[in-house]
Amino acid sequence: MHIEQENVLDRNGTAELPSFFKLSSDGLSTGDFEEEVYTTGQVVFRINSMPYGLYYVKSGKVKVFKYGSDGKEQILTIAGEGRFLGYKDLLAERRYTSGATVVEDARLVFIPKADFKQIFRSDDASDYFTNLLCRDLIEAEERMVSMAYKPVRGRLAESLLKLSSTYKNHVHGIELTREDLANFVGTAKETVIRLLSEFKTEKLIKIDGRSIEILSESGLQRILGLYR
Repeated sequence: MHIEQENVLDRNGTAELPSFFKLSSDGLSTGDFEEEVYTTGQVVFRINSMPYGLYYVKSGKVKVFKYGSDGKEQILTIAGEGRFLGYKDLLAERRYTSGATVVEDARLVFIPKADFKQIFRSDDASDYFTNLLCRDLIEAEERMVSMAYKPVRGRLAESLLKLSSTYKNHVHGIELTREDLANFVGTAKETVIRLLSEFKTEKLIKIDGRSIEILSESGLQRILGLYR
C-alpha cells in the first residue's frame, strides 16, 4: 500500500507547505525559506552526506534510493508534490541513509535545520511528522513483504498503482525511464519491458514512449489480488 502525504495544490499546481510552517512563534514565514529549481538528473542529496535542513517538493518528482549489496540501485519511493525529503535522517541527527535525485524538473523548498527544529517544537508539527514516520514504517514493512513473496508481475502491477497516485496530476500519466521503473519494482529492465508489453496487450495500460497511462486499475488490482 502506498500512502501519500497530504498536500494542497495552488492554482499553478504546486504544493503548499502545511500551515504550521507559515508562521512560527517568532514570526518565521515561508517567505524566509529558500526555493530552488532543480532539473532532471540533478542530485538533491547524496548517501552519507550530512543533512543541513529539510526539503519540500512543491512541484516535480524526486526519486529516493539506496544501493543493494550488489551495487544495484533500489528506488524506495518517487516523491511528488507535497512530499518532504530527508526528515528521518534530520530528526535522527545522522548522515543520509539514502540519496535523492530529480527525475522530473522540480521546485524544492529548503528549510534550514535550525528553523525546522524550532517549528518541530509545536504540537501540530511534531504530530504531523510522527504520523509520517509511522506511515513510512508501515509502507517499508509492506514493501519488504511484497519483495519477498510477490512475483515480478504482481510487483509491477502494485508499483503502477502506487505511481498512478504520485502522477495523478500529470497529463501524460506515469513518466519514468524503464531503468528507474525496474529499480522501483526491484527487477531487471528487460523483465519490466516484457511485462509492460503483456499489460499493454491485455489492455491494462497504454504506452507512448516512456509514458504509461493506466487504462484499467481494476485489472491491475485483479493481478495484485492473485498474490496476496
